[in-house]
This record gives sequence, structure tokens and C-alpha cells, in this order.
Amino acid sequence: MIDLYTYTTPNGRKPAIMLEELELPYTIHKVNIGKEEQFSPEFVAINPNSKIPAIIDRDANITVFESGAILIYLAEKTGKLLPTEAANRARVMEWLMFQMASVGPMFGQVGHFRNVAPEKIPYAISRYQKEALRILGVLDRTLATNPYIAGEYSIADIATYPWVVTTNTPYMGLSLEEYPNVQHWIETMQARRTVQTGMAILTPKFNSDYGTAA
Repeated sequence: MIDLYTYTTPNGRKPAIMLEELELPYTIHKVNIGKEEQFSPEFVAINPNSKIPAIIDRDANITVFESGAILIYLAEKTGKLLPTEAANRARVMEWLMFQMASVGPMFGQVGHFRNVAPEKIPYAISRYQKEALRILGVLDRTLATNPYIAGEYSIADIATYPWVVTTNTPYMGLSLEEYPNVQHWIETMQARRTVQTGMAILTPKFNSDYGTAA
């Protein structure tokens, strides 16, 4: 059994999608970051950095925080969605790190400066929007010759999708018109029942054969 401590953010949805793909039983523990529950002593004991998501693998008595590390751990635990052959594994890992280092941080800054920052700073908004669009261009070029980001479906797709699917929303305000391959990939991902279920955690639409709310 996996205990998943999470919330309805892109990072928070990644492990839920992964657990659905792997068909592993899991229990969802809501950590409401809007109420700063991530700073509670109970959660800090799980993740000293006070960020969601985190998991506890009760079968192995192992705690893992950071969404990318969780995906790698679960992939290695089950032998799925992360190749063992060196070249293919390296390809998945480099695109996973691309998500962790570029997609998440840059898209997050777009959302922050557009919607959360107490002062609208045109330079900051423009800077991060341009970088987010550049990143979409990188993804579009690789998806022009691959059905999935690293070739075969993998943890790289699971990590990236919850962020990229937010682009064409009022919150992010980024158009995908110039990125047809990204659009097609989004549609392919959205068609997966596992992705639909993982994205719906902590909402009334959540209906899973493997996950339950605590």
C-alpha cells in the first residue's frame, strides 16, 4: 500500500497518474497548501522541505519526496515506464530532468507573475512567458518524430503532462496554436483513462479502482 500526500497541483497529480498506470493500491492524504498544511509538524516529518507530493511505501517502509524522485522510485519498484537499457533509460531521464528543471519552474513562474504576485511586473511576465513558449517549442520538435516525449510512453510523459495541459487556460494564457505536435500529444494523453483518473484526484470526478481518500 502506498500513502500519497498530495494536492491538486501539477506536481501533486504526477504520482497519482503513475499509481494508476501501475495499478498499485494507494490512499490519498490531502495536504491543503492553501491552508499551509504542508508546514505542519506531521508533514514536515515526511518531507523536511514542506512540499507536496510525498509518498510512504508501507510495504517497504520507505518515504520518498520530490515528484521526480517518486516517479523513479515507483518505476524501479515495478519495473515499468522506465527502461533498463542504458541508452533508452538515459533518454527518459534527461526528459524527466528537463521537466523538473525547465517545464515546471518556468511554467510556475508564468502562473505566479500573471495571477499571484501582488504587483504586475511586465518584465517578469514577458520573460517567463517567452521562456515557456521556447520550452513548448523544444517539446514540439521532439514530438514531431516521436509519439511520446522520450519515444515510448514513460515517466517523462507523466511528469510533463500535468504542467503542459495548463498552458491553454486563462491562468497561464499561453496559446498552443503554433505547437501542433504538443496539441496532439495532449490529446493522446487525455485519452488515457489512467491520466483522467490521476488528474481528478481530490475532486468529485475522481473514480479509481486503486486509489481511495483517507
